[in-house]
Amino acid sequence: MPELPPILIAGLTGFISGLLLSIPVGPINLTIINEGARRGFQWAALIGLGASVMEVIYCSIAFTGFSSFFGNRYIKAAMEVFSFVFMLFLGIKFLLAKKVNEPTHISGAADRFEGRIQQRLQPHSAFFTGLVRVMGNPGVLLFWIILAASFISHDWVEPTLQGKFACVTGVALGTGLWFVGLSYGVSRGHGRMSEKALLRMEHLSGLALVLFGLGQGVRIVLQLVRHKL
Repeated sequence: MPELPPILIAGLTGFISGLLLSIPVGPINLTIINEGARRGFQWAALIGLGASVMEVIYCSIAFTGFSSFFGNRYIKAAMEVFSFVFMLFLGIKFLLAKKVNEPTHISGAADRFEGRIQQRLQPHSAFFTGLVRVMGNPGVLLFWIILAASFISHDWVEPTLQGKFACVTGVALGTGLWFVGLSYGVSRGHGRMSEKALLRMEHLSGLALVLFGLGQGVRIVLQLVRHKL
């Protein structure tokens, strides 16, 4: 079976990760659900577009500002193990969620930072609302730094301009597809989306992340066995 071109692998990696990390219910999804039911598809889709743009900005910062740090082979190996644990933690958290909550807060300082961003910028347009909601959540940048390191350490994204651009483009498509689809579904359903349906989406996302993490764990074990042999 022929191998996929590296640029296509990078694009698919960005698309899948962007899609999976957009599904769990948080401020953006809840805003889209509420505003889509009240103001319709276009307003909700613009909120999603603003959120996608900020996700892409954070993802680009993660790749351009931190990827060179993970070129050392020891750091690269450590990041493979850390990303395996991180994916399992994130997936289990989503999988075991019992009710619709805000995303995990990093610290009280991060919460205060988010509040200051919201208060200072006071977004009024739909696009700017989505942009500011993601901008005020430093956890999104932290997630992308960890994921960028993981993707490069596993050779899913080549540390070249073309590889990084393909991955960031995939992230834009993945997040955009989810937010537009959610906006359309909410506007067509007139806001009739139960908490049970929202939890089901979060659980499915968590299951996918757990399977993804386990796949990384199997890869690490196979590498260890191969080196011993």
